[in-house]
Amino acid sequence: MAYYKDLRQLIAALDKRGLLIRVKRKINKDTELMPLVRWQFRGLPEDQRKAFLFENVVDAKGKAYPIPVLVGAFAASRDVYATALMCSKEEIYEKLVQSPRNRIQPVMVDRSKAPVKEEIHVGENLLAHGGFGEFPIPISTPGYDPAPYITSPCWVTKDPDSGIRNIGTYRTQIKSPTRTGVMVHPSQHIGIHWAKYKKLGIPMPAALVVGITPAVGIGSVTKYPYDIDEYTVAGGLAGEPIELVKCETVDLEVPATAEIVFEGEISTEEAEWEAPFGETTGYMGHMLLNNFFTVRCITHRKNPIYQAYISQFPPSESTLLRGISAEAAIYKALKYDCNIPTITDVALLESCASWTFLVIQLDKTNPAQVWQALHVASGFDACLGKIIVAVDKDIDIRDADAVNWAMAFRMMPHRDIQIPMGKMNMLDPSAVPLDTDYDETIYPRPNGVSALLIDATMKWDYPPVALPKQEYMEGAKRIWEELGLPALKPKRPWHGYELGGWTEENRVDAERAVRGDHYITGEERATKRQKTKDRKL
Repeated sequence: MAYYKDLRQLIAALDKRGLLIRVKRKINKDTELMPLVRWQFRGLPEDQRKAFLFENVVDAKGKAYPIPVLVGAFAASRDVYATALMCSKEEIYEKLVQSPRNRIQPVMVDRSKAPVKEEIHVGENLLAHGGFGEFPIPISTPGYDPAPYITSPCWVTKDPDSGIRNIGTYRTQIKSPTRTGVMVHPSQHIGIHWAKYKKLGIPMPAALVVGITPAVGIGSVTKYPYDIDEYTVAGGLAGEPIELVKCETVDLEVPATAEIVFEGEISTEEAEWEAPFGETTGYMGHMLLNNFFTVRCITHRKNPIYQAYISQFPPSESTLLRGISAEAAIYKALKYDCNIPTITDVALLESCASWTFLVIQLDKTNPAQVWQALHVASGFDACLGKIIVAVDKDIDIRDADAVNWAMAFRMMPHRDIQIPMGKMNMLDPSAVPLDTDYDETIYPRPNGVSALLIDATMKWDYPPVALPKQEYMEGAKRIWEELGLPALKPKRPWHGYELGGWTEENRVDAERAVRGDHYITGEERATKRQKTKDRKL
């Protein structure tokens, strides 16, 4: 089956699989829309979360929009994410890992065949439908955000030297019908592009794309090497070339089947105050001097669909969307690029925004592999990874209780912790006070911010896990089900297993116990009594 040509085919697939909620009643985009979606992230388990399509949207002043709003269509849950990639949940990692290896060059299409060119607003016609005001852009954190934000932007920019394109997702505050803020962090690829245009003394051309195929959208939040054209990776995810079309007013290419494109430039001479905004840290991101984008042209499909991500307090669509992609990229870097074959899995904990708390699972053959993995992970991205923990393969790395158990009983602080410096801060309110200037916020004096590296793997053989053996737990589960008790969702570990520190004598004694022969063990112990003065304390 061919990959989704546009967002509309994905909506149909989600609907068919029962993963889409259509809301036909009137919904206020400024006060009701995002709070309604928020409830599923605060009140439902992950496997029950779905995408929402709002078909009757109004704003706080009563304006009705003929444009529906789609939220959660890429990553409301892992089922939704797998649907977006057209694979099973078990195949997600491999598909993400292989896409940079199987890159496919995009193809250009004539503008007459590009749905995103069905309507064009440029020059004197730029504000014919109100500019940004034409679209029902929701307020993400009603009561705290100072404006609507575009939360699902695919910002397209180009390296002025090599011409290699970047697609990234960065918060976008609506400031006027033709102007937005844009979060250009210096560690991001867009920040590197901006610095080059700044040196050239010219504005940076940019295209802001909303409503794209998930191959492009998922690629936009994934960490790839700087010199990779991300349209080629999106092609690898889709298994076919991404169709592009030239912009009208800037030298950039955008997906031909996108819903909406805003073309323009980002100033390299001036900055404006931007934010606050409800951030993925779970706190309001404070006001900063930041970049701004001026629109020169708007193109969109007839009857477009407006797409938004829900972010703010974790977990959210953005934490799952970013987290799965980042996990796959880090897994590839550790296991394949840095030659650590004993890596078995990695996880960014969603409760920590899929950004600050990274867990690495490995089946180590020597202690150096643990520290190699921890240091590589810390250096993978200048901002990602504040707490990085290595654990053994028996630990469920997506269960915070299991990770905490490993840290409590397989790690000794004076021996198994290191604190490297020199990392950059991104939106972490613990790094610096709110009234610190912008540069200090990113790289606080004197040595930036730090990371905590923890080796929570076993350093020697351990006794067995203190749970009944698997055969007894399975037998008890059958009885549980016969009794009609509530359906179980087993939490690892759910049965005991050996970890090397267990003798044949221990096994024999335990087998006697379940046969009712424990008196034999007691008699044997009696023959091995010692005088108390000989007892080793």
